[in-house]
Amino acid sequence: MSVMQNRVAKVLSGALVGFDGRLVEVEADMKNGLPGLQIVGMGNKAIDEARQRVRSAISNSLLDFPAQKLTINLAPAELPKDGTHFDVPIAISILVASGQLKAKEVAGSLFVGELALDGTIRPIRGAITFAELAKSNHCQRLFLPLQNISQAKLVKEVEIIGVESLQQLFKVVRGFEPPYEAELKTAHTKETDRPLFDSIIGHEQAKRALTIAAAGRHNLLFSGSPGAGKTLLARSLSELLPDLSLEEVIEVTKLHSLNSGNEAIIYTKPPFRAPHHSATLTSLIGGGLRPKPGELSLAHKGVLFLDELPEYPRTSLEALRQPLEDRHISLSRLYEHITYPADILLIATMNPCPCGYLGDTRTPCSCSQTQIAAYQKKISGPLLDRIDLRMTIVKIPSEYFFNADTLQEKQLLKVKKLVLAARQAQKKRYDRSDFYNAYASLDEAKRLFMVANEAKELLTTATKKLAITTRGYLRVLRVARTIADLESSEGITASHIAEALQYRNQT
Repeated sequence: MSVMQNRVAKVLSGALVGFDGRLVEVEADMKNGLPGLQIVGMGNKAIDEARQRVRSAISNSLLDFPAQKLTINLAPAELPKDGTHFDVPIAISILVASGQLKAKEVAGSLFVGELALDGTIRPIRGAITFAELAKSNHCQRLFLPLQNISQAKLVKEVEIIGVESLQQLFKVVRGFEPPYEAELKTAHTKETDRPLFDSIIGHEQAKRALTIAAAGRHNLLFSGSPGAGKTLLARSLSELLPDLSLEEVIEVTKLHSLNSGNEAIIYTKPPFRAPHHSATLTSLIGGGLRPKPGELSLAHKGVLFLDELPEYPRTSLEALRQPLEDRHISLSRLYEHITYPADILLIATMNPCPCGYLGDTRTPCSCSQTQIAAYQKKISGPLLDRIDLRMTIVKIPSEYFFNADTLQEKQLLKVKKLVLAARQAQKKRYDRSDFYNAYASLDEAKRLFMVANEAKELLTTATKKLAITTRGYLRVLRVARTIADLESSEGITASHIAEALQYRNQT
């Protein structure tokens, strides 16, 4: 609640803390003394500079900036605060303290937004986070920049009001002017950004692996010589994934909003992120001085594509191990503990050796055994053990490109139907729409997978001969369950186990 007593005003705002928000009370104390504006409450440089922005914005909005001593406190004071979105609540608290707005007019409202010197309100990060914060704290209204309104409106039970300027905000709060409406925007992906699945000639086994990966959300690694088609195959995976559910739309859009507030876009399709191997550890996993989600979290509910896997720094690759198991990334910092969701489908490519031609039938390999061993050791055993499907991609003969039969083949729609059917089977099995075979625990596998006796015997024998780990044993079972779902089979047979083992030991 916003209260005014003895020229002290309180206005509600919020702070971004990882994937969530914390309620912040912006207190303004106005008293006689040397005119000035001081901001306390553990704010960063951007908040300290708000003094100049707020002063100019109030004056240029034809409102009165009081010529008295003003102290702004951001409570709780022990919580580190970052971001320019405190500009608007600071300005509103000053207007309430000076009597230009009444405390009851801002009661039950949460304010966020960055101010320009002319009073214009600029877009911010974390619109959905602030909407959820307003809802959880029983605020009736959320005032935020007009550019962020489409994302915030994904959260129901809160009145979302977008404003373009401080003067307009003042009029809306006083009831002089109705709030504006904004149309929802969605993310549209150009066809040229994602190669069509049907444009890939041959590689039927690789397409089968892509289908299994998309159906059960299994991690996938393609190995092969340069020009074999690894990258094209990997990039086509996103086409096989169904659109996001409403809950997933909110999660994905929220993460991207935390990363950047300049694009007020709603993400309805699974994201596809492909960071370069020169990306820093922070940009990959998130964090930093001003904590933001990394590529790992921006690929949440979608695909993280790592091209030429051994070229990534080992520290970056090892940082993927825990998120691949837990589906979230936890970052410990001096003042706080940050957690971002990271439910990703990892797909990666690599060459078999530094020159890339080990095992190629046309071009001889020029690498020594020492170089080959050192190159392949860049990917640790524990990380490789978390990748369910591994395939060696072989070059397609050039004469196959002009085969009329291959040019007319359309597989995408058929494969998408198979993936959707397998997803429906998993939804029925786990009684959840956001849980897949790749997530099943050993207990769930025992209870729900319906493994035939001959399939158990085959897997047990293969585990001993191929030195498969306990984790690998479970992952083979998960892949076999997805293969069975694609074939509409109630139980897992020996043929399903055999195919799953084949993908496990190709590289």
